[in-house]
Amino acid sequence: MAAQQPRALTVHHHTRRHLVLIVLTVAATAAARAASAHHTAAPAPRAAESPSPAVASFVRARCAATLYPALCYDCLLPYASEVQENPARLARVAADVAAARLHALCARVKDILRHGAPEPNEGGGGGRPSEAAALRDCASTISGAADLARQSSAELTKLEMDLDAAASSAAGGGTSDRRKARWEVSNAKTWLSAAVTNEGTCADGLAEAGAADSPAGKEVAAGVAAVQQCTSNALALVNGIPL
Repeated sequence: MAAQQPRALTVHHHTRRHLVLIVLTVAATAAARAASAHHTAAPAPRAAESPSPAVASFVRARCAATLYPALCYDCLLPYASEVQENPARLARVAADVAAARLHALCARVKDILRHGAPEPNEGGGGGRPSEAAALRDCASTISGAADLARQSSAELTKLEMDLDAAASSAAGGGTSDRRKARWEVSNAKTWLSAAVTNEGTCADGLAEAGAADSPAGKEVAAGVAAVQQCTSNALALVNGIPL
């Protein structure tokens, strides 16, 4: 019986991991439904051309505060004319871009699964989860991350409208307006932070399954690493919104 204990503990660990994934997926779905009440869709924004030098400088300056400034600038410069010099709008566009890339990654993972991901030999890997199981988990958590990024975008859309209304009012916005704006920024941070957690869960699952040994696993792991940078940048831009 003693020889069976490590495997039992491993099975228990994976059972708990699946429960966590289910909770994250349910939370992401609820987030998407909540977003739809205020924001019918959050697709990738349409790129505009030829931003003014002042707006391009604004985007570069805001991106300098992120962990991946070059990526931030390259991703968001095409939307500079839409953003103008509005920090909240820039953060919302960054969340839209992250959501679009997460959605594309999820679609790619599902495509890999449809074409058949490799399974390990029975009894191999010392109880390690299979690559296919890790990819299925990734499809779920990355889909949830896309929903969470869209929810963040919805919060930032409300923030834009509230800030515009406050700026146009005679009083310039009172204490209640500032409190509401802080609440919306806090919500946007929460959703993006949860998206980052989902991305990390996918990456950890791939590593645990030894997915780096296969072309499919390498492709998905690289895609997750890339989209993590976009989501991180969006979160940094939300953190930098002046209120």
